[in-house]
Amino acid sequence: MIFNTVREILARQLEISPESIRRDTDIMEDLGADSLDMVEFVMAIEEEFDIVITDESVGNMTTVGQIADFLEKKQ
Repeated sequence: MIFNTVREILARQLEISPESIRRDTDIMEDLGADSLDMVEFVMAIEEEFDIVITDESVGNMTTVGQIADFLEKKQ
């Protein structure tokens, strides 16, 4: 499941428990990620899923669920 993969990447990057991340978790607000964390997160997702994510696309996504939904549509 794509959500689980996204959650694992984010948990590993931010060094937090994956169980603390839900679909409605706001990456910056709830997890305290900063802009550098977001860039690294997007790069990790691009590598994992072998895709390119534009700045415009990621700028509109704030929750883990939004990112998972975006990736599911790309598959």
